[in-house]
Amino acid sequence: MSRRQVPGADYRIELGWINGMPQPAAPVRTHVHDTDQIVLFLGTDHKRPQVLGGEIEFFIGGQPVTFNTTAGIFVPRGVSHGPVSWKRYQSPHIQMSILIGSSSPGRYEKDPPAVTDIFDYEQYIVRSPMREAGAEFTAGRTSPTMTYMSGIQVPGVKTYIELGWTFGMPRSQRTTGAMPEMVHRLYDEIVLHIGADHENPADLGADIVFYVDGQPLAFNNTSALFIPRGMAHGPIHCLEYRKPHLVMAMMCGAANIREGWADSFKPEGDREQRTQVH
Repeated sequence: MSRRQVPGADYRIELGWINGMPQPAAPVRTHVHDTDQIVLFLGTDHKRPQVLGGEIEFFIGGQPVTFNTTAGIFVPRGVSHGPVSWKRYQSPHIQMSILIGSSSPGRYEKDPPAVTDIFDYEQYIVRSPMREAGAEFTAGRTSPTMTYMSGIQVPGVKTYIELGWTFGMPRSQRTTGAMPEMVHRLYDEIVLHIGADHENPADLGADIVFYVDGQPLAFNNTSALFIPRGMAHGPIHCLEYRKPHLVMAMMCGAANIREGWADSFKPEGDREQRTQVH
């Protein structure tokens, strides 16, 4: 996702697979962006979604943070980050970079800055998700979904990110596998459907129909969809399920779930229908 691909989408999202011990072990050098960034490291075992499949050392502000779980890291604009190095590899996992409001690749620095004891950058990493979205159980999907970035977890963040696995044909008592139609009045949204096969990453593993502004969009590949504020979207249907895949919703500008989805559903809906959103 980028402005060049989708006019009006002022975000740059890059995704790559780690399917072995990276060589060199620290492929990401020290650099700085002129905009905020969120970096996600995603495990790809839907049965153990918090297990990353590796151990990573990530420098931010000159301070190393180490983790071996699915994690989200907030990097404020102007804060030096990198190098990023793999200390151990166990199984395939995903690295995703989200630049907010810029397509700039960043400027590189020779060395990370000196560490100080003035600020602890540990507060910018989310190692364990909140399980807050999904009052109603949905078979075949992660319920509740996993929130890996929000202003509640990291104060000051204005991007809400939740994700969950589809590991079977989604079935809900209320919707029979479909997300209800909704409209976000205040915030743009980006929805990603990510295939979990590192040998064929473009293959989603399902046939999906997603209605946007009344138009059915059909796809079966890894995809990113930009939904401008005020645009109706949903329902969403899984026509055929073949293998597990990941669904991620990013509410741009919202600090938390209440801000992001307040008054989004049609009057005949119920806010508890939030259970099957993405």
